[in-house]
Amino acid sequence: MQEKNVEDVFQQGGIIAYPTEAVFGLGCDPDNEVSLKRLLKLKNRTAEKGLILLAGNYTQLLPYIDESKIPQDKRNTVLSRWSDGVTQLIPKNENISPLLSGAFDSIAVRITTQPDVVALCNKTNKPIVSTSANLSGQEPAKTWQLLDPILSHQVDFIVKGVTLGHSSPSTIIDALTGRVIRG
Repeated sequence: MQEKNVEDVFQQGGIIAYPTEAVFGLGCDPDNEVSLKRLLKLKNRTAEKGLILLAGNYTQLLPYIDESKIPQDKRNTVLSRWSDGVTQLIPKNENISPLLSGAFDSIAVRITTQPDVVALCNKTNKPIVSTSANLSGQEPAKTWQLLDPILSHQVDFIVKGVTLGHSSPSTIIDALTGRVIRG
């Protein structure tokens, strides 16, 4: 399973388990429809919920959001909210897969400083899909050693790094209104 490097697995459509701010995540290339479907099936997650994109910098998110729908007077507020652990709902680019945005007109995006994620995103110049590394309804794993054995055997690569040590999953904020969806 670990013979390849994480960038190759990502670019070949693999599913990756990796550390985020608080828990381990599962992810794949956001532009690979087959991988997105496989990820949702693996997690037993409905497509209507949508997924989060995790990036090393804002530029990597531009193909997935509709920046023209962020009013100029709110742009600085939106950009300044990003610290680790803050996911923002931003109007989506209409050309993205509906599996990313689910039943919503927005897409959930986050910028992180988690070094393994930043390195992968910088090498591929893309964000990675991010959903907690657990089967729906179960507690997410906080370390790679605690990954559910069912998931461990079905992912294509496990990044054996560590989370940033946050105590809870990311806060989710509507970027335009500032309303907290998940605290």
